[in-house]
Amino acid sequence: MAVGPSFFVLLPSAHRLIPGGAVRVLFLLLLLANLLFLAWSRWVVVPAQAVREAPVSVSKLQPIRLQQEAGPGASAAGPLPADLVAASCVSVGPFLEQAQADVVAATLQRLGFTSRPRAAVDEVRVGYWVRVPNMATAEDAGNAIATLQAAGLADAYVVTDEGPDNTVSIGVYADPTKAAEVAGIATRAGFTPETSDRLRTLDVIWLDIDRQANGSIPALEDLGAPPEGGLPLELRACPTSGADAPAEASAPESTQVPVSPPAAASQAG
Repeated sequence: MAVGPSFFVLLPSAHRLIPGGAVRVLFLLLLLANLLFLAWSRWVVVPAQAVREAPVSVSKLQPIRLQQEAGPGASAAGPLPADLVAASCVSVGPFLEQAQADVVAATLQRLGFTSRPRAAVDEVRVGYWVRVPNMATAEDAGNAIATLQAAGLADAYVVTDEGPDNTVSIGVYADPTKAAEVAGIATRAGFTPETSDRLRTLDVIWLDIDRQANGSIPALEDLGAPPEGGLPLELRACPTSGADAPAEASAPESTQVPVSPPAAASQAG
């Protein structure tokens, strides 16, 4: 029996409807869209929790005032002593030489203060004395000096003019930061150092300044470090007695004082 020709109808399959290249492109586009949404949700949109956080109460904020609003006696370093708060005139110093006073007078002028030099004989702080007191014996003091010198404090010596307490002097420093640094070295070397003002009665110069109309007086931190070779600066109320009243004065003869410059130590004479 003769068989006629057969016909087959080929139906297109799904993978033939969409070319393979188009499928890959569609997959990559969907992947890119997901990555963009993830980045947007994490780094662009502010999280709802952060939005709901309560703002800081205004009542908890500290008031902020300008220096002019703080009133007399306020400074960046803290409240002034009572004698300076009430003083109509303050003295800046002391200075051993007129040239040193001139440097600070120029700074005061730039800050808007007019100063007058005044010569005096006063007990003043020549520096900050760092020492290790009350060693048990002279031998212990000698051993302490050897240890301190090995730690880099070459100027350590035994004090012989202030009683037989075997005190080891490390140095007198005009800069309090340097004094604290040296005390730290002594502490790390195994000692318990003490720091105190070193006072001497000297011929000095002060710069007297009248309180300004707005009540302001100069702040020590605005004057910077003491002039090279100078004494630590301080503020005092101007003297009120006739003998010590502020007056134009020439510089007294300079007095040699064993004071360490800010970068080095010297003996506490």
